[in-house]
Amino acid sequence: MGDAIGQMLTSAVGIAISPLPLIAVILMPATPQGRSNGLAFTAGWTGSLAAVVTVVVLAGSGADAAGDSGPAAWTLWLKPALGALFLLLAAKQWKDRPREGREAPTPGWMKAIDTFTSAKAAGLAAALVVANPKNLVLTVGGAVSLASSTASAGGRTVAAVLMVLIASLCTLLPLGVYLAGGRRAEKVLGEWKAWTARHDTAIMTVLFLVLGVKYIGDAVTGLTT
Repeated sequence: MGDAIGQMLTSAVGIAISPLPLIAVILMPATPQGRSNGLAFTAGWTGSLAAVVTVVVLAGSGADAAGDSGPAAWTLWLKPALGALFLLLAAKQWKDRPREGREAPTPGWMKAIDTFTSAKAAGLAAALVVANPKNLVLTVGGAVSLASSTASAGGRTVAAVLMVLIASLCTLLPLGVYLAGGRRAEKVLGEWKAWTARHDTAIMTVLFLVLGVKYIGDAVTGLTT
């Protein structure tokens, strides 16, 4: 199980520091249906992550059902592709960074967030998991690492649950602060939002570089042993 947890940890942390879901949950309390929208968004985010991770881990662990002791062969070949994709994302993240003195454009959903219902909040969360390239690649990458680990089926299951929980901290923590923080919550969440927006480009660029090198290295090791 330790191998499975170690394999997915970097990807899970990368998802957890993703700025868009964090900012979405921070903005939700200011909407007319703030509490219900915040809960719906968090549930939609966690559920969507769990669905993607489950599908990929089950598909990648198919070798177990056939009596094979190793992971499905395609997981080893997918890793170099994911590594190259992470490197491309790192280059794009740096290329598209806001120039000094300029702010990044505001996404359309942020402008319309006051009109959101609980269903729209949950749908936005699902879209940020499966339709956002950065989050989807991180999620699939972490799940592929789980599937290709040497852990038992039970160990992979525990690690998958931990991955979803860690990756959901970007929504669970701000929601918890909002629900339990009282008057201080607005200030604390505002500081989190400002810090995340300020350092997003540097953090994600370094993360993608590290993951790109790691996945390509893991693929070379797996395919040559």
